[in-house]
Amino acid sequence: MLKIAVALVAGALAMSALPCDAAGIPIRVVVVTTFEPGEDTGDVPGEFQYWVERLPLPETLPFPLGYRHLRYNAARGVLGIVTGEGAERGAASTMALGTDPRFDLSRAYWLVAGIAGVDPNAASVGSAAWANWVVNADLGFELDARDMPSTWATGIVPFDRATPFASPAPEAVSMHGAEAYELNAGLASWAYHLTAATPLDDDPALRRIRAHYARFPQAARPPFVLRGDSLCGDRYWVGASMNAWAERWVSYWTGGRGTFVMTAEEDAGIMQSLTFLGQAGRIDLRRVLVLRTASDYAVPGEGETAAALMAHDASASGESAYREALESAYRVGSPVVTELSARWDRYSAQVPAGP
Repeated sequence: MLKIAVALVAGALAMSALPCDAAGIPIRVVVVTTFEPGEDTGDVPGEFQYWVERLPLPETLPFPLGYRHLRYNAARGVLGIVTGEGAERGAASTMALGTDPRFDLSRAYWLVAGIAGVDPNAASVGSAAWANWVVNADLGFELDARDMPSTWATGIVPFDRATPFASPAPEAVSMHGAEAYELNAGLASWAYHLTAATPLDDDPALRRIRAHYARFPQAARPPFVLRGDSLCGDRYWVGASMNAWAERWVSYWTGGRGTFVMTAEEDAGIMQSLTFLGQAGRIDLRRVLVLRTASDYAVPGEGETAAALMAHDASASGESAYREALESAYRVGSPVVTELSARWDRYSAQVPAGP
């Protein structure tokens, strides 16, 4: 216990020693990533590395209350964070940053930029989707498929209901938690139109992957930028049955307004913390963007089983379009960060909105 206390005091002293004014350093954009397997630069990249190297984010700031140190570009007013994987780390790191007295985040834009699985009915590997909705995959009742009634399509049942997808849907926010978060559609539209024509790499590896998805017209396309929503849960699922559930779950909790495209882990946890921070006036919830890029399909291709797809994703080779998805996240996300930070006189007071 003594060692823990000493470490906490040392961390607090390190934070307080950083130069900043009483109101905190004004931040224009926070880039939120969720993992980095090694160093910030120069090795196998995760979601953070291209931002650090290319934007760049040259300064390292200690962050003892979070998962990993922060990176900062003082000239641009851009701060970068790695939250750690999973909803818990995503929520805790985001809350720690949002309450950090070193920073004034009251007008900051938040860009969650990470990789994800993709619904082959919606898009192809390497594609990038701007979300209007973040839906929680984890809240609800569940029966094992071997125990559920034969008439049910799934064993997952909403809280306060006795059957899957019972109508009407419960309130999305209740004592059980938040099932869905609606983002600022105008801001997401603006970001989409700013980046819709962004050229994305279509290399031989992606073409080989897509060859097994000829029965899915959208999955067979070269990578593209689209609008589409994020379903987030800590259990990594694959397979046609789960994908059909995901499509319907997103529609159910958004009143038919959301479209499932990307499956990820952290976004619901991040959004819960940002929601509370917004209630406290520490951030502006209208300034939050979620961009997910497709590193693998959620459904197996022709001649492959769901178990084989899961085994591949769990292997050392990992997600089939990992590098391409990392590249897409930076290539599509960075023009938004650059525009917001470079024209701060325009965007500090007025949140942009697209058609």
